[in-house]
Amino acid sequence: MNANDAEYSKLAEAALFVSGDALSAEDLAKVIGIASVGAISRIMDDLIKEYEARDSAITIAKIGSKYTMSLRSPYSEKVSGLAGAPDITKGALRVLAYVSKNGPMMQSAIVKSFGSSTYTYMKELLDKEFVSAKRVGRTKRIETTSKFKEYFEVK
Repeated sequence: MNANDAEYSKLAEAALFVSGDALSAEDLAKVIGIASVGAISRIMDDLIKEYEARDSAITIAKIGSKYTMSLRSPYSEKVSGLAGAPDITKGALRVLAYVSKNGPMMQSAIVKSFGSSTYTYMKELLDKEFVSAKRVGRTKRIETTSKFKEYFEVK
């Protein structure tokens, strides 16, 4: 790895750390200032191997076409109480779990199960791009998105 690659690797690492979200090679290319997505993929593959070799509590993984930084499970369980406020409210998480298990499904069926508060939760889930909604008659067809799968590490 040359000096430029080492610096690019540090920038990619910093971007993943600060973002908290999965980032595509294109996203990382913009941050780092490299036009070649192939070069980013090579740098990220090297960074993933570096974290594996360190046996670090932190891991970098490729999920689909995006890269994410997270804690390995035995460590995340022990330090989870130190984390800030959750990214999603408890009610929205319940609705999301229901859609994930039973979906895709109609919003009217979700409202029957959870009541009118579902609309507030659905807005939150749509804003965070965990679900998508497509109008079907007077209701909407709700299903989880690829962001949901990446965020919750669902295969």
